Amino acid sequence: MSLYAGVDGGGTRTRAVIVDGGGREVARGEAPGAVVTVADPEAAADAVTAAIGDAMEAAALELLTRDASLDGIGLPLDGLWAGLAGAGSEAAARAVTEVLSPRRLANRLTVGTDVRAAYEDAFPERDGVLLIAGTGSVAWGSNESGHPIQVGGWGQLLGDEGSGYWIGLQGLRHVMTGHDGRSELGVVSGEMLRACGVKEPGDLVAWANASAKRDVAALAPLIIRAADAGDVAASRIVSEAVAALTDLVRGVASRSGTRGTGHAVVLWGGLLADEGPLAARVAAALEESGFDVVERVVDPPMGAARLALRS
Repeated sequence: MSLYAGVDGGGTRTRAVIVDGGGREVARGEAPGAVVTVADPEAAADAVTAAIGDAMEAAALELLTRDASLDGIGLPLDGLWAGLAGAGSEAAARAVTEVLSPRRLANRLTVGTDVRAAYEDAFPERDGVLLIAGTGSVAWGSNESGHPIQVGGWGQLLGDEGSGYWIGLQGLRHVMTGHDGRSELGVVSGEMLRACGVKEPGDLVAWANASAKRDVAALAPLIIRAADAGDVAASRIVSEAVAALTDLVRGVASRSGTRGTGHAVVLWGGLLADEGPLAARVAAALEESGFDVVERVVDPPMGAARLALRS
């Protein structure tokens, strides 16, 4: 029996799905997450290996239940496509591939970005724009020839506009400018100090230097709630975030060779999916700009499995 696997891996968890040669789901597995880095590709490779192992155990039980005459299943699979956070660059993808290849998980192995896998499930016909906003942000689409288009997603230093990290960082900066007397401190400033566990604005310097990207991003819902309550500074930050995310979608539409009117857009990520805290605001802004926001549950591991079947 031909079996293929798709993997979606991020910093929180790594998920795998096994499908048969017809693309029908057989089983799923899960393992802890790991973000790809060129310096340490082993961590991501270990996460992929563990998720595949978990899925293969479930697949063996499922297939034997269907057909008791089977002798069992094992590795290597016919194909594996692993969509991993941090694998957007050629160097990072190559580093993980070099570590994974000797493990013989599959006869054909491809490592790519988790965004590509999510897009494949959101738009199997490659006819729309996927906007993701969580800790980071990115918009993904394709041109008339089917070649992928990425707008944004360049990390916390060069991109991630409108993301949870970006919103949290702007909130922290607002606290400091208010402390300096360069802006008016609002209710959100005191709430942010409490959320960070500090007493004075000056204490935020040490907090920010010691914090991970996800810690800063965790401040975003607080700022969005303050904006909903009418805090002026928070409202400005959120409005700028919504505009930035809308611009990411416009960028994909522009590069795809159209003006964007009528483009289907799927919202995904912690700030946008499942009625996330920015979902309504971003959807309204996109629809005002002529885009068609459609509700769709995205299953990135299945998107990766489809890519494995195609490759």
